[in-house]
Amino acid sequence: MLELAEEEMRAVNSSSIEPSKNMSLQDFVTNVYFVNAGSQKRASTLKGYRARWDSQLKARCGHVRLRDFRTPQAHKVLADIGREHPEFTRSTLHHFRSLLSAIFRHAIQQGYLTGGNPVREAQIPSAPEGNETYAYSLSEVMQMLRLLPDPARTIVAVAAFLGLRRGEIRGLQWPDYTGDEIRVMRSVWESVTNEPKTRKSKAPVPVIVPMQRLLDQYRASRGNPASGPIFGTMKGTPLSLNNVLNREILPVLNACVCGKAEDEHENEDHKYERGARPEWHGWHAFRRGLATNLHSLGIPDKTIQAILRHANVQVTENSYIKTLDSQSIAAIKALESVVDVKMLSANSESEF
Repeated sequence: MLELAEEEMRAVNSSSIEPSKNMSLQDFVTNVYFVNAGSQKRASTLKGYRARWDSQLKARCGHVRLRDFRTPQAHKVLADIGREHPEFTRSTLHHFRSLLSAIFRHAIQQGYLTGGNPVREAQIPSAPEGNETYAYSLSEVMQMLRLLPDPARTIVAVAAFLGLRRGEIRGLQWPDYTGDEIRVMRSVWESVTNEPKTRKSKAPVPVIVPMQRLLDQYRASRGNPASGPIFGTMKGTPLSLNNVLNREILPVLNACVCGKAEDEHENEDHKYERGARPEWHGWHAFRRGLATNLHSLGIPDKTIQAILRHANVQVTENSYIKTLDSQSIAAIKALESVVDVKMLSANSESEF
């Protein structure tokens, strides 16, 4: 009897016993994964993870015991999400799979689970590809700068000519600007200040002369401050770019042909008709636009990668450099001239 008791205690004290072996997936995610992720992930990233878990994953698999979850269940969860939400793109479903996989990878690393990751072999169901991302052309950017008031005008210029991310723009402070360059030192999301997204993101960005003039004029209009946010409120806190968008940018870009905003047409003698102005495609479209415009000028992709502060050049080439219509036309014209010459010089009896 004593030997049996000692054997039981050895098993309990053995490191081979998984902690909390009856823990549900929901309990693990709430009490372990999100707790640990809070110290490792950016606040905006963690918010996205929580939204994905709460909106789709929790109800479908949160009740399952962590140690009982298998690849077929992961496959079924993803298939069910895809079937019930045909509007979800393949990229969206990939985000759900990535989160689920990260949860089980963390469980294995922390000793809550042994064996392979059950999500690794789960496939993403068929789904439509997402809409092609947009890159602002240089002409669209210049038109915006002619139309917009400050601070929206200078903010758009920083996004378009420096390629900063939205949080990085909010995080800019006057000491970061030297005249020739801007040092990206921080990123602000809502009220949370973070380090830049990656180690390479924390790097100086060269400032072209027209951008210097804009920043210097903007600084002078604010009384030449030496400290504080470059784009700040009266209280000295970073401006909300969503507020700038809704209050200053969209009313201008969506204005009627008569020049008035859409909501100012109640007493007008004509219907609202949007003017020929650039459409809004999001803050990140400026960053893609910078990459695309530099590429069209013949700047090497490695140099563009350095300007955008990407970790590797594949990200720059695959996700940021877009082929403009004018580039496509020029490429076809070049092909046309070569084909035409070959056709004219070919023997009339030979096949082309």
